[in-house]
Amino acid sequence: MRPTTGQSGHNAIQLECKGRVAFRRDRYFPYGKSLADKTRGCGLDCNQSENMKRSSPISPIVAALALLCLVFTAIHARAASPSDTARILAGLQPSPGSPLARIAATPEWRRHAAEMSAAWNTFERSQLTRIRVWAAAKLPGPYPAMFYMFGGPDFVHADAFFPHARTYVQAGLEPVGSVPDLSRLPPQQLAASLAALRQSLNNFLTYGYFITKEMGAQFRFGAFSGTLPVLYAFLARTGKRIHKVEYVSLAGSGNVVAVKGKRKPTGVKITFSGSDGSQRTLYYLRTNLENSGVAKSGFLKFCARLGTGGSLLKSASYLMHVGGFSKVRDFVLRHSAVIVQDDSGIPLKYLSNGKWRLYPFGQYIPPIDVFKRHVQPDMAQLFARAQRVNFGIGYRSHPTRTTILVATRAAPAPRQ
Repeated sequence: MRPTTGQSGHNAIQLECKGRVAFRRDRYFPYGKSLADKTRGCGLDCNQSENMKRSSPISPIVAALALLCLVFTAIHARAASPSDTARILAGLQPSPGSPLARIAATPEWRRHAAEMSAAWNTFERSQLTRIRVWAAAKLPGPYPAMFYMFGGPDFVHADAFFPHARTYVQAGLEPVGSVPDLSRLPPQQLAASLAALRQSLNNFLTYGYFITKEMGAQFRFGAFSGTLPVLYAFLARTGKRIHKVEYVSLAGSGNVVAVKGKRKPTGVKITFSGSDGSQRTLYYLRTNLENSGVAKSGFLKFCARLGTGGSLLKSASYLMHVGGFSKVRDFVLRHSAVIVQDDSGIPLKYLSNGKWRLYPFGQYIPPIDVFKRHVQPDMAQLFARAQRVNFGIGYRSHPTRTTILVATRAAPAPRQ
């Protein structure tokens, strides 16, 4: 359909929809788009006919049909849901009728899906399934809050160890980043970005942790970057449905507020649900957990409002072994009902004060060379009676070499 020139010299459009009537473009679409632009792809039988005079009346029925065209067009052009976007990134088919279905039909995406599934299925069998079975048998709870200091975007271990938490809080130094509208990306750019995402997850899906010094470079995936694409992929692969994604920032008061305009977010709040259908919340907050940074950020104030919960500490670079991270260490000790950690977490001396019951699993092997100064001789004695496990976490992730310590509070936690 195209505009034609009437006798008066003005553009007029003739629309045939169960009858022939004409109406003026400039009267009903004053912003410059033709009716053809507005109704293209709506699926109704709208055909151009001959010009009629400018003064010809318009049928209310035709006006209603034109409006219906606009509604149908808007529906067809709807944006993809966060869940479907996450599923595409994770290498999983989007929901039926998704605007991203055409991406899932391309050879490039099918290759992405095959490679992601192969790596994920191996990781699932060797680690996550075993962790879930072990956690259900060994860990107390559930607790409403779950804290994962130094966890970055590693939602999969948070979910495996604490699947019933209502609120998850994960902290790291990596930026939040963004995920653009995948349907608008050129095919070659999307394929390259998905390949970069797979590459960035390679070490994690092999050993179960990210290498801190490499994360800055790895978390740039072409068209998308930061932790959000990883969180999307992990949520989808663990069977979660994403309902809402909000960019946020953290105030010094401990309030998490929505980011509007051109302000850069320092966090993201994701509302999701699992197989039980109940909605849960995941916060990823970019924050410096060193004493000088965490004292000003309001991060610990925010966490304290969530009450007592479970904590996970793994592959934490032994930072809480030094004085510069004492504030976050003290927070975990004060606000946790149970702590699951490898030897890079809280030093044993802070847990051997009668306030905690200690349950060792695996065996204690001194730290890898880069962290060898943080050896703990008293751990060897404690782990002499440790139970064996069939999975591993941390820098020594093999089941025969892993160190897992569960600490449960011997007395009720203080009132918040």
